[in-house]
Amino acid sequence: VSRQLKEEIRRGFARLEDPLAGLLAMLESSSDWKGKGHSLGYCITTELQLWIKAHPAVPQSGTKLKKLQARVLGMLSQCPANLLDPLISIYQLHTADRNYLLEHVSHLYLQGNYKEAAILSIKLKLQPDQDVEKMCTPLLLQDRANLVEDYVAEYPELQRKLLQTLDTWCDPSFNIRDITRLYHGLSRYKPEKFNCRVLSKLVFRLLERFNVDPALCPNVINQRHLRTLNYLFYKRFVEKTMTEENWADHIQSTVGENRWLQEHLVQSLLRHCDARRAARWAQHCQVPPEMLPWAVAEELQKLHMQDRIEEVTEADNYDTSKKDYYQLPIPRENIHFLQTWEETLQCWEKVLQPGQVVGVDMEWKPSFGMVGKPRVALLQLALKDEVFLLDLPQLLEQAEAEGEKEKLPRFIQMLYSDAAITKLGYGMSGDLSSLAATCSALKDTEKQMQGVVDLLAVDKQVDGLSPEQSHKERGVRQPEKGLSLLVQHVLGKPLDKTEQLSNWEKRPLREEQILYAASDAYCLLEIYERLCKDPKSFGLGSDLAESLVGKQSKKPRAKKQLNKQEAPSPSGQECQGPRKEPSCPPAPISPREFSVVCDNMLQGLGRYLRCLGVDVRLLDNEDDHRKAAEIARQEGRVILTSGLPYQTLSSQVGEGRCFSVNCSKKAKEQALQVLKHFNVQVSLSDIFSRCQ
Repeated sequence: VSRQLKEEIRRGFARLEDPLAGLLAMLESSSDWKGKGHSLGYCITTELQLWIKAHPAVPQSGTKLKKLQARVLGMLSQCPANLLDPLISIYQLHTADRNYLLEHVSHLYLQGNYKEAAILSIKLKLQPDQDVEKMCTPLLLQDRANLVEDYVAEYPELQRKLLQTLDTWCDPSFNIRDITRLYHGLSRYKPEKFNCRVLSKLVFRLLERFNVDPALCPNVINQRHLRTLNYLFYKRFVEKTMTEENWADHIQSTVGENRWLQEHLVQSLLRHCDARRAARWAQHCQVPPEMLPWAVAEELQKLHMQDRIEEVTEADNYDTSKKDYYQLPIPRENIHFLQTWEETLQCWEKVLQPGQVVGVDMEWKPSFGMVGKPRVALLQLALKDEVFLLDLPQLLEQAEAEGEKEKLPRFIQMLYSDAAITKLGYGMSGDLSSLAATCSALKDTEKQMQGVVDLLAVDKQVDGLSPEQSHKERGVRQPEKGLSLLVQHVLGKPLDKTEQLSNWEKRPLREEQILYAASDAYCLLEIYERLCKDPKSFGLGSDLAESLVGKQSKKPRAKKQLNKQEAPSPSGQECQGPRKEPSCPPAPISPREFSVVCDNMLQGLGRYLRCLGVDVRLLDNEDDHRKAAEIARQEGRVILTSGLPYQTLSSQVGEGRCFSVNCSKKAKEQALQVLKHFNVQVSLSDIFSRCQ
């Protein structure tokens, strides 16, 4: 706003006998102020707000102010968001009669203006006197979850009431139509956004944001545990990539003494095992005998009579042979599990040596989609002749008891910031994110990193087998991916990943866990050494060592952080078949010539591409991933997906018609990745050329 206009506005106020009434008269007789952005009405209103501060005698009180407040209240539901605060301030609506304000908001609600009623309630802080379920239900039906979060943000009691309501709706016996039929004919109603799955995600988001005890939402927690249970059965009996001990650890911690989950455990056991093995596991997990089917209960009685649990011969052809996997080249006695600071200080002296090359990895208990970020349970540091496994929970507890909480952060910061020490990792950004969640003093470690080599960045450049070819060559076993695939490319054999999803917080660690953790860190040293010795044979530049050290990775996907029940995408990177440089880049095309269908985990990317003029179709949250292939074939679109669905979808469309996007990146970075790959050239005229 020009200085001349501001001065003219202020002179106008000074000439008015009653500036507050004058502003209202102006707004009521004009429609300009109803538009978005900085209208003339907005400029005059905000100038009056500033002018009143300089002239404290102007604000009124008593009957005259009440009449002005009644008039302005009638306007608030129509005015743009940027005028709400100035008008509330000018007309002192916080001092108005609370019952009168509540009555006005109730009138808005009854007219079906649910959004306006909620926003005004937030601005006037009326929530404690309102029914949270009544206010929030229509907003959720209209897919206004963000407004619901804002509505309860400052009121812990309302947060708990809302969470209990949402949890009730997620009860398997609850008919969600009992809610929706009350709002028949609701404008902007989005039924696809109002179901148990979407509500469950909202509950977890609210639990985490407001730091509420998850025990408040037993239905949602039970459903998530059930999905975890089904996932564990899939890993053990279908994919066969989890050891029996590892599986048993997770089953026990997931099911516990929950009768409902125990029932589902028994049903799943009978689907995958015979009655004898089901009885054995029922006894192992302490399932009450009265919950068991007759055949299982009979087998359980036999086990009791024998007074021992017989080891049942594996009937699922689980591959226990280790000879096909990468083997640690150092003796077992050179792997040290450190639980005291005395031992750890000796480790530091060896690690913090100039010129040292250190393989770094971390392990944490899989969260399986539960609340909170995973906390690192084990830090692995591999040197040429030995590997150190640091028991972080134990060391942090000891340091806190001794009043020296900064001990561990100081060591880790020294390690990562020392350019004279080469640190090797794979997906370092994900590891450091979990490290920061474990110890808040380490949240800026990534910004201070020097002398690091993230082999995930190298992985994208290495010539070798694709995951699909690896699968074909190795027969029935699952295709290798991520670090295991890189180890296979460079060292000849993949990593044995059967302990990856272990309970890393349980002590003592099993021997298999110790060997797995040591291998995960040590293999980085061997890969780096092999690539540096002969980079050309892997399709890399001859100055590999010099070019890699000091370069940070571009925030790769956090590995092992399975907050969703899905396998991570191979290496968290693009997976367009064999890794060969194309003979020539695709011809440049405009966004208008580029048609895509975005899988439902990439809706943010889809909206961003649409802003750039790309022809985008988005799958809804409830759609099966396979619908993307159907749309792609019918309409000639390219599929944009991520993770496990890529493997399925890429086989259903032509070569180059399916692209795997890095889910750990923001929508803008994902869009740049897609545009670069398909050589889409965006011009100024393309931006916002399509209806949003």
